[in-house]
Amino acid sequence: MKKQLVFLFILFSVNSFAQNEKKTMAKRIKKNMELATSQYKLLARLTPKDSMPRSFIAKENRSIASATDWWTSGFFPGSLWYIYEYTKDTAIKAEAERRLVIQEKEKFYTGNHDLGFMIYNSFGNAYRITGNIAYKDIVATAAETLIKRYRPTIRSIQSWNSLKDTVAPVIVDNMMNLELLCWVSDEWREPKYKVI
Repeated sequence: MKKQLVFLFILFSVNSFAQNEKKTMAKRIKKNMELATSQYKLLARLTPKDSMPRSFIAKENRSIASATDWWTSGFFPGSLWYIYEYTKDTAIKAEAERRLVIQEKEKFYTGNHDLGFMIYNSFGNAYRITGNIAYKDIVATAAETLIKRYRPTIRSIQSWNSLKDTVAPVIVDNMMNLELLCWVSDEWREPKYKVI
């Protein structure tokens, strides 16, 4: 009987500890998401409406912006969608939608391989969260654009245009494109993207 009581006490203590940890974690997540919301709203205010924030210099309270063809340009709207998904903050959603408007043209970008970063992160999240078919179509168009960089002889998507010593450079960032291609292949039931 004593062993059973000790076992029940330990079980109760572990359960209580786990419940407290779960509540503590939920509070931490909520606090971090509130901070992210305020920081992303600040970035939106400090960044010109025709570009994307690239980095932030806190000492100067200044955002460094990039054009929408910069490889990280999809991170800002993609992150806004993650924040909106958690907070349901309509101002965050509106900002994400505004940034997608200026990002959309990159679905035709052939300057390098970065469409996975630029399009799937932003429009893929937008489609997943809203179900808006227009976002799905944009991702599919980007996949079609991306495969123009596919080089069958090396069985890879060429990352950048030829460099001095390399005819078809390929870097690890190319892995980000695989998710985009596999997703489009599954969504549109078109195997060519998965084959690539």
